[in-house]
Amino acid sequence: MRRCVPVSKNTLFHNDTALVPTGLRCADQPFRPFAREYHSCQQPSSPASPRRPQRIICSSAPSITPRRYLKTEVPADTNVAVNGVPTFAFAFDIDGVLLRSSKPLPGASEALLYLQKNNIPFILLTNGGGTLESERALELSKKLGVPISEDNFVQSHTPFKNMVNNRIGQFEKNLQDEAVLVTGGDGDKCRRVAESYGFKHVVTPADILMACPKIWPFSKIFSQSYKDSCRPLPQPIDPTNPSKSLKISAIFVFNDPRDWALDTQIIMDLLMSKEGILGTVSEKNGNPSLRNSGYQQDGQPKLYFSNPDLLWAAAYHMPRLGQGGFQAALAGVFNEVTRAHLKRTVIGKPYPATYLYAEQVLWDHRKMLLGQSGQGGKRLSRVFMVGDNPASDIKGANDYKGPEQIPWTSILVKTGVFQDGTEPQYKPKVIVDNVLEAVKWALKEEGWESTVDKVEE
Repeated sequence: MRRCVPVSKNTLFHNDTALVPTGLRCADQPFRPFAREYHSCQQPSSPASPRRPQRIICSSAPSITPRRYLKTEVPADTNVAVNGVPTFAFAFDIDGVLLRSSKPLPGASEALLYLQKNNIPFILLTNGGGTLESERALELSKKLGVPISEDNFVQSHTPFKNMVNNRIGQFEKNLQDEAVLVTGGDGDKCRRVAESYGFKHVVTPADILMACPKIWPFSKIFSQSYKDSCRPLPQPIDPTNPSKSLKISAIFVFNDPRDWALDTQIIMDLLMSKEGILGTVSEKNGNPSLRNSGYQQDGQPKLYFSNPDLLWAAAYHMPRLGQGGFQAALAGVFNEVTRAHLKRTVIGKPYPATYLYAEQVLWDHRKMLLGQSGQGGKRLSRVFMVGDNPASDIKGANDYKGPEQIPWTSILVKTGVFQDGTEPQYKPKVIVDNVLEAVKWALKEEGWESTVDKVEE
């Protein structure tokens, strides 16, 4: 698992988090699943067959050869013929489940290869991100020795694609042609991700700092990196002439920020501004007669986080702070300055908006994998969520109630954030040693008359 310990209320700073409402029906959620449009670039390598599983490839990516020790020569149709079309599917977290510090975990390649051989659909659902989906899928394919493509891969910020053209009524106007601030990740990778989603005017903190160095005087250590990744601003920063000055219409934290101080300062400036015009200050700020003491009540840009995870499992033996840590720090600064609540929207696991989007991706992937005729008229009846983080993977699967009422069964593994011997805050259906054991348990639950073949080391 990439991450851990999301919090819906910042108890340290008493700031309410404006999350996607969990009490709403799925049809009322503010992020709707338009996954089909985004995951449509892949083409099947051959027509679907009930006896031969269909491989999904990305036309722009080189083919991936599985690791030599995997039994790729085992016929793929035997178990399908015995068991029929699978009516179940899987969703896997990545860090702490399939990988640990970019290295494959035991059983990960075997588990995924077995599912692919037997036409059992699965998606990768991660709170990680910060890079193009196509690049990350190719990277995972190489590391795991198993072909992975965009059509069954969802990162924390992937649902932001739905927000470009205001398809979901989230904004008073479309964002496609508006300037948006995107922060997080290495260099300008998140800018490139946002542009791939359709945002035309993406501004980063580096752009602002290079255009106006006085905005934050303590980022010299990052200056070369900022010079390498910055671009000219779409408009100058001129608060004396607001109609001509840079105006930001939304703030997106796509990935973990690298320079917390700079990003905090620029986001604070925008939250205190008048109508998102950098360098201005709203006259409504601090007005006790207004809602939230007038803060974030004057057309300031809305603030979005792609995931809530406070901690994540990295190479170090103890969990490291993630995007949720930055969110808590920003909320603390905002509270100290204003004594008001920081309004923001958070997606990612465990929130229903992300699971709704992921379920649509899984539906579309299943149709592509099995074909309309290959499904044999059998609907998807169960999804097994395999994760290492009780607070995101397990809670999200336990709580999610989708429009199709497909049950999600949570499986917790011991290879990531969860510490064996402790009591998980959110109870999974079962706790197993690793992802391979998770797949074996699920197959047994479904009465699948085969188990994952042992791999010769």
